[in-house]
This record gives sequence, C-alpha cells and structure tokens, in this order.
Amino acid sequence: MENILISGGSGFIGSNLALKLVSLGYKVNVLDNLSSQVHTDTIENSHTFKSIKDKVNFIRGDVRNRNDWQKAISNSTIIIHLASETGTGQSMYQIEKYVQVNCGGTALMLDILSNEKHRVKKVVVASSRAIYGEGKYHSKKFGFVYPNARDNIQMTNGQFELLCSITKIPLLMLSTDEDSKIHPSSIYGITKSNQEQMVHVVCKSLGISSIALRYQNVYGPGQSLSNPYTGILSVFSTRILNNNSINIFEDGKQTRDFVFIDDVVDATVLAIQDDSIKSCSLNIGTGESTTVLKIGKLLKKLFNSEVNIDISKQYRIGDIRHNKADITKARELIGFRPKVSFEFGIKKFVEWVKSQEIYSDMYDQSINEMKNKGLMK
Repeated sequence: MENILISGGSGFIGSNLALKLVSLGYKVNVLDNLSSQVHTDTIENSHTFKSIKDKVNFIRGDVRNRNDWQKAISNSTIIIHLASETGTGQSMYQIEKYVQVNCGGTALMLDILSNEKHRVKKVVVASSRAIYGEGKYHSKKFGFVYPNARDNIQMTNGQFELLCSITKIPLLMLSTDEDSKIHPSSIYGITKSNQEQMVHVVCKSLGISSIALRYQNVYGPGQSLSNPYTGILSVFSTRILNNNSINIFEDGKQTRDFVFIDDVVDATVLAIQDDSIKSCSLNIGTGESTTVLKIGKLLKKLFNSEVNIDISKQYRIGDIRHNKADITKARELIGFRPKVSFEFGIKKFVEWVKSQEIYSDMYDQSINEMKNKGLMK
C-alpha cells in the first residue's frame, strides 16, 4: 500500500480523508500546524485532531518551513496537499499571509520535489470553485459569457443578479465546467488557481501525476464551529445556538453547490487510486445549487429555534452570486457520483452540532473586521 502524506491532515477534509485511508490499509502521515483559527486555542478541544492523533503519524509543522516539508515528504509516495488559508473575505485583507501559505507553501513542496531525492509519484492538490469567480452564464445576445465581479453601484441599489454588460438583462446561470474561464474575484481564489498551475507545470516536468480537485462548498460533521470566516452552515448554526439572529447578505437568493464531506472524501480516494490520469483538474460538487435563505430556514427548523432571519441587503466585496458545478468530467474520469442529498446531509450536520459544545459566536467580530477594511457594504 502507498505511504500517503496529507498536508493539513488534521483539518475538516483532511481528518476525514485520513480516517478513510487508514481504514483502507494505507499508511498516513499528516503535516499540520494546528492553526488556532481552525482548531480553537486549546488543541485538546479540537474534534478533528483528536479523531486522528493516534491513528496516523502526526508531524506538527508549517508548510512555510522547508525542514517540516522535508520531514513529511521522506518515504511518501503520494502527497495530498490540503493545507491552506481559506475564506474569500479574510483573504482580501490578510493578503500576505494567504499568498505565503497557499502559494509559498506549495512552492516549497515543489522545490523539494524538483531538487531532492524522494519517492513521490502523484500529487493531489485541493483547489476551489473560487477560481472561477462568477462562473459560467448565458446571455440571449452573446451566448456563453463569463461576467466580471458585480458593480458596487448595482449592488448598492439592491440589484444583485448578474446583468449583461450591454443589454442590462439578467443572465442565466449555468453549471460551470472545467473549461470555463478562470478569473477569480478574491485573493483566495487567485492563490488556489496559482497552486493548481504550479502543481501541474512542475509535476509534468518531473514525470509525477497531478490532479487538482476543485472542491465546491464542503460541509458536514466535523467542520469548524469556531472559525467565522468559512462555512455559512457553521456560522448560522453558531448564531442559532447563541440565540442570535441570522444575518443573510444580499437578498438571500444567492446560491452555492453544497457537497457533503463523505462525497468529497470518496472523490479524493478515487483520485488517489486512479493510475491512468497524468494531469487534470476536476470539479467536485453535486451539480445542484441551494439558496442561502433556504439554508437559514432549514437550520432554524432543524434546531427548533425562534431566532430572527434578517435579510440585510449587505454585501461583501469578493463574494460571487451563484455557483453550481458541472461534474461530468469527474464522473467520466474517476467514476465520482455524489451520494448524499443536501436534505439528508444537513440533518446529519445538525445532529453532530447538537452533540458539540456551544462555541463563542465570533461572527460580529469578523463582520467588524471586514467593515473596517472597507469590504462590507
């Protein structure tokens, strides 16, 4: 069996993937810095870290440190590179950190693979739907279009849908396929696109297989309840458990493609095990979209809560309007088929949240940070 390294392996996706791989008989090494934003200030309270600490070879280290990478890569045959700073909003003002971790950390890994002895034959890198920006749309006048980020004046006036730049008629959202234009609207999206490009270019030159998995909005039991910068299911749940109202940006009709953690793990395992692919990028989602307002209402119902849902018409610079992945390529190349419906998945998520300690609600703090940086309008 392969000796697999997972960078960021004690995070939400990484820990679930590690447990799956261990159950399949793989030897798993994990490199992770146990960031307090993800794991809370007390590591002993980290659900994901506790779930793997006695089952994998754990290396506490930072992807910005060459020695940590060298230690982790030794004897590894496959690298699953998940370690990343995540969150579109935060990336717009923690620019240096996002670039250093996401781009710099990936560059260090690839530099070692290019200049030092190793046994690595495949790299799977976690990419993101954020690389597409607003994604793929259809215009009655121009056909397929890839609109730029929405105009501030337009959104200030409460017009949140994407409009044709010439006719000003609303565009029709389409499923975004892998051949769609890459034009991210956040620093986070830029760094994920950069990671993909670096991995594909360098691995091809070295004869190493490379697969970039463009994860959509991943959710499920185990995702951080203390990090207010990623995951609206966690943010809304924490608000509800602290008896605070749910603030929904724009008009609540914006959509996302939510994919359950088990499906993401299955897709990643398929990518690991497929030896026929030399280099490709794949969307990993469900191909379906759900409105943010529907999520708020579902969570309120499942938690049996009476908190208010406030549709604030606020908007955040860098946010996209809609998102839905075309997963045809992943189905054809690696046999990926999502199995968990959103209705079932959100129930499993809520059941897990109810079993957890109620975390402090850091939402208002994060909103104030973005307001102070001019990113919340």
